[in-house]
Amino acid sequence: MKNIVILGGGTAGWMAANLLQKKWQQRGIKITVVESPDIGIIGVGEGSTPLLKEFFDSLDISESEWMSQCNATYKNGISFNDWSTVTGYESYFHPFPCSLDFATFGLLYKYTELRRKGLDVLAHPNRFSLMAGLTERKLAPLPEKNFPFHFQYGYHFDSVLIGKFLRGKAKESGVSHIEATVENVEQETDGSIKSLRLNTGEILSGDFFVDCSGFASILLQKTLKVPFLSFSENLFNDSAVAVPTDIEAEVPAETLSTALTNGWAWKIPLTNRFGNGYVFSSNYCSQDEAETELRTHLGILDSEVEARHLKMKVGRVQESWAKNCLAVGLSQGFIEPLEATALQFVYSTVEQFSQALEEGNFTNQYRGEFNTRMNANFEGIRDYIVLHYKTNSRNDSQYWIDNRDNQKISDNLRAMIECWYAIEDMQEALTRLNIGSYYSQRSWTCLLAGVGVFPKQENLVIPDKEKAGKAMEDLKYVDDFINGCSMNFKSHSKLLF
Repeated sequence: MKNIVILGGGTAGWMAANLLQKKWQQRGIKITVVESPDIGIIGVGEGSTPLLKEFFDSLDISESEWMSQCNATYKNGISFNDWSTVTGYESYFHPFPCSLDFATFGLLYKYTELRRKGLDVLAHPNRFSLMAGLTERKLAPLPEKNFPFHFQYGYHFDSVLIGKFLRGKAKESGVSHIEATVENVEQETDGSIKSLRLNTGEILSGDFFVDCSGFASILLQKTLKVPFLSFSENLFNDSAVAVPTDIEAEVPAETLSTALTNGWAWKIPLTNRFGNGYVFSSNYCSQDEAETELRTHLGILDSEVEARHLKMKVGRVQESWAKNCLAVGLSQGFIEPLEATALQFVYSTVEQFSQALEEGNFTNQYRGEFNTRMNANFEGIRDYIVLHYKTNSRNDSQYWIDNRDNQKISDNLRAMIECWYAIEDMQEALTRLNIGSYYSQRSWTCLLAGVGVFPKQENLVIPDKEKAGKAMEDLKYVDDFINGCSMNFKSHSKLLF
C-alpha cells in the first residue's frame, strides 16, 4: 500500500489524515485529502468525550496549542434537565470518570440498591460525584500538581475552527491537500475503487480510500452500495436547529441538555459564545415550530440572529470497511448528538482500522472482525442513548409518550432495564452481555437513578434509626470528601482567560 486517498475534510477527514500520517509516514505511505470548497462543515454538536484528549495526546498536540485557536473550553460531563418529572429527580449530571470515583460511587451503588428495594434513602447520583461537585462550583477538571489523581474530561469547541486547525497540522506533517469536487468514481473489475475523477480534470488513483464525505457517503454507500441501517425505529430525532447566544462571565464546564416539547436543546459554552440547538423529530413538529420553541427557550424570540436548520441521518452502515474503502464520520453512521459521541467514533474507527490492517499485513484479513466490532460499538452506544428516551416521565406531548412506550428496543437494552427493576447486579449484567466497554455501571446508574427510576415515594419504607443514622454518616463523609477535593481545582473561567 502506497497511496491512501481521503475524500472529505471537516473534523472527521482531518482527524483521520493526522492519525494515519502519524502512524504510517515512516512506511512511505502517501496520504492525500480531497476537500470540496463548496461543501460546508455541518458542525452539529460542539462537544466531545474524553477520547478527544486521547486523540490530541497521540499526536503530541498540547491543549495550550489547540484550545485557544478553537475557542475551546473544558467539559466535566453533561447535565440533563427536565427529562424527568419525578420530584427531586428533575435534573441529573452524567460525569466523566475520575480516579477518585472509588471513594464515593460504591456508596451510590449501595443506596440505589436500597432505594430499588423500597427503602427511603437518598439515591440521587449528583451527591456522590466529585465531577458533579466540580461542575456545580464551575471548576475546571485540572487539579493542582500536588493533587496527583487522574481525571478524564472532554472539551467544547468550534467545529469549523478545529477542522481548520487539524488541516494545518496535517499539511505541516506532509499530508497532501487538493481542493476539488469529485465528478466520477472509477472502479476496478472486482468493484473496488480505482480512482476519483475531479472537476479539475485530474484523475486521482489510490490503493485505499477513506470516505469522509458526510451523510452523502459518496464512496461507501453510493459507489460500493453498502446498505445503511436506520435507527429511526428507536431514535426518532432527524432534525436540528442551531443558534448562538452570548457567553456568560462565569463559563460553565458542562454541556446542558434540556428536554423540550418534541426533543431536547443543547447549550455548549465556548470562550466566545454559547452554541445552542434543538434536536427534534420532524414527525412531531415542523422546522418553524422547533425554531420558535428554541428561541423562546433561550429568551431571544425577537432576536435577528440567524438560525441554521440541519437534517440528520441516524443509523449506521452495514459494513464500515468494504473492499478498499473505509467510512469514517457521518458517512459511517451517526447516533444523534445527545452524548456527543461523533468524534469518539471517528477516533476509535481509525485506531481500530489501522490496528486491523497492520495485524493483517496490510490486507483485508481482519476486515470481518473489524466490522463486527464497529457494528457492536454503534449498537452498544445506541442502546444507552435510547435509554434516555425510554426512561423519560414527561406527558406534555405525544413525542415523549411514544418514546417511553416504544417497544422496538434491543434485547441487551431490555435485559439491562429488567436487571434494574429486578434489583440485580448491574455490573454482572454488563459483563454477561459484554457491553460494559461502551458505558460503565457508573453511567447506567447515573442515568437510571438520575431520572428517578425507583418505587414511588408513597410506597417507600422509612429506614430504622440505625440505618438512617448510618446513611447520614455516609452522606457527611461524601460531602466532606467532595468539598475537600474541590479545593484543589481552579475556576474554569480563570483557567481559560
